[in-house]
Amino acid sequence: MKILIVSDNHGDREILTTIAATFKTSVDIMVHCGDSEMAVNDPLFESMPSVLGNNDFGQPFAKQQLLEVGIQRLLVTHGHLQNVNFTMNNLAFLAQEQHADIVAYGHTHQLSAIYSQGILYVNPGSISLPRGRYARLGGTFAIVDVQSTRFTVQYYNRSMNAIPELRLEFEREKK
Repeated sequence: MKILIVSDNHGDREILTTIAATFKTSVDIMVHCGDSEMAVNDPLFESMPSVLGNNDFGQPFAKQQLLEVGIQRLLVTHGHLQNVNFTMNNLAFLAQEQHADIVAYGHTHQLSAIYSQGILYVNPGSISLPRGRYARLGGTFAIVDVQSTRFTVQYYNRSMNAIPELRLEFEREKK
């Protein structure tokens, strides 16, 4: 199963349209981690569930979504309400409380993938306004390949190309 995760496009609808058109037949689900700065009723969100970001003013997006994707529990949140700029503890507590297998979040504009205590945490970075070590790439999103024994996280750039050095594999703990 493959999950596409994107976040923080900040009004750049065209990049979301390109991503959706390019990957709609090669992934099982696409999710958006907030700060789209688009209307909640935009047709793009019919095939790409989204959550509320700190810049989605006046839009009634859900604060978080817990999605059943196959047998996986995918928690989607922006991260600002869990203060992810300062600590991952609040996000970890929420993930444990929701019995999530995978957590998709944004807000920091910096890509990250961590596997801890049986939960995969993926920040795709910002597709439009990246920060940090990989800002030079001009924006990123991620595709998570979920297997019974491992997670593979592959990051992509705005040209829809996989970034070879940003392919991460995590062996899953046995339950």
